[in-house]
Amino acid sequence: MAEENKSSNFIKTIISNDLESGKYKEIVTRFPPEPNGYLHIGHAKSIILNFGVADEFGGKTNLRFDDTNPVKEDTEYVESIKEDVKWLGYDWDNLFFASDYFDYMYEKAILLIKKGLAYVCDLTPEEIRDYRGTLTEPGKESPYRNRTIEENLQLFEEMKNGKYKDGEKVLRAKIDMASPNINMRDPIIYRIAHATHHNTGDKWCIYPMYDFAHPLEDAHEGITHSICTLEFADHRPLYDWIIKECETEYVPKQYEFARLNITNTVMSKRKLKLLVDEGIVDGWDDPRMPTIAGLRRRGYTAEAIRNFCKEIGVAKAASTVDSAMLDYFVREDLNIKAPRTMAILDPLKLVITNYPEGEEEILEIENNPHDENSDKRKVPFSREIYIEREDFMENPPKKYFRLFPGNEVRLKGAYFVKCNEVIKDEDGNVTEIHCTYDPETKSGSGFTGRKVKGTIHWVSAKHCAKAEFRLYEPLILDSEEEEEENKHFLEKINPNSLVSKEGLIEDSLLSAEKGDAFQFFRHGYFNVDSKLSTKEKPVFNRIVSLKSSFKL
Repeated sequence: MAEENKSSNFIKTIISNDLESGKYKEIVTRFPPEPNGYLHIGHAKSIILNFGVADEFGGKTNLRFDDTNPVKEDTEYVESIKEDVKWLGYDWDNLFFASDYFDYMYEKAILLIKKGLAYVCDLTPEEIRDYRGTLTEPGKESPYRNRTIEENLQLFEEMKNGKYKDGEKVLRAKIDMASPNINMRDPIIYRIAHATHHNTGDKWCIYPMYDFAHPLEDAHEGITHSICTLEFADHRPLYDWIIKECETEYVPKQYEFARLNITNTVMSKRKLKLLVDEGIVDGWDDPRMPTIAGLRRRGYTAEAIRNFCKEIGVAKAASTVDSAMLDYFVREDLNIKAPRTMAILDPLKLVITNYPEGEEEILEIENNPHDENSDKRKVPFSREIYIEREDFMENPPKKYFRLFPGNEVRLKGAYFVKCNEVIKDEDGNVTEIHCTYDPETKSGSGFTGRKVKGTIHWVSAKHCAKAEFRLYEPLILDSEEEEEENKHFLEKINPNSLVSKEGLIEDSLLSAEKGDAFQFFRHGYFNVDSKLSTKEKPVFNRIVSLKSSFKL
């Protein structure tokens, strides 16, 4: 993937300088997700950055699961993360789990206790928060802070052996309760959790906290550049303190970049999980979700996501990207790849009264004008067809160039037709329109006798199939009103984020496989839904519309 990552950024500059100075002979990065949910588009940026810089500089990247909290973790998430990384086009050099190092971390905790730099604390979680202080006031020392080394070793051993209940005791680092950085005010580094771990089973009932485990994992793996998002910048002093005081052989360095924020998009695993748990979406892979699984099911391509992340770049300052920018790259990619075909989302029958009854012909229509290797496709044409209801108006406004009584349009890839008669039901609804065609105007025949201003798409009544079309809008409505800023995000759910329509497709699409993408003339890019679609009842997700006002 190195060819996609040639643009420069401050992290690449640091790495380049480190290699040139001889500080490192080889770059080793890692992507360290917690297996407590599905990855989202923000994680994709981190994946592309970590794997990309390692590829570019001839280094290695580890996929490491930070599985230090058995209460929230599951093997389902582990497998989904592996699939997402592979789908994005990357492969890891090593696969590790934080739980692989639990013995190592326990030894380092013992080391801190023996150095007088960690102690067992009996304060409740609420008391620990109260003692911690505020951004403007220093914290207070725990009454258990000055326990002897021997007592701390014994208590910590008893914690490990299951003597105490969850929350009854914790192990804290002894740093500085008056530090201006709250993260340095004797942070918890081990807690009790009588829970079965997906990897280690019931071997442990104490588990390291993320801030303690993460730097030790990096050091144990020989990570050279520990790349994370800006919210961890305040944790860097603690990261460095743990590396130093635990006396690790390798000394990794942490570097922070701005996380990805996108309009109309939730970028919090906690909130995404709430959407799933509340049944607002159809699981983690709902096509409205910004998860990689959801984007994949919707029909977004890995190439488009990589190009999007490359374009927004890597910076130190936080910013928000217009969601239309991601759609732009999806559209650009599919414009080259997706075959063209026709689908009718709201059918209206059209009868060509002067076309011979019982006859039909095979037309050749371009498959993809942007693909030099694409052949023309064969499309059946007959006397009765279906068109979009919105492509006909009985009393049209000015500059309406589609079909209306007395007007002539071209049927895509076929003939000129002229509307002569409108058939209505007893309630006055248009049920059918009758037209005549000019056999001299066949597409590709070179006819130049006259021109029409409108071209509409169609499907043959004899050669079509029913299908469901799922049209998506942003799941979250971004608020522009200041008084709405404090609304809970569930109050910003777009009630029209999914609209389903029953329509018709060319019957050739019945052979399409799940995940196949197409451009439906005038409607946009669609793919066959991987979860709901069947051969008997195809379901198509609209990936993106054809046009957007967004420009790079």
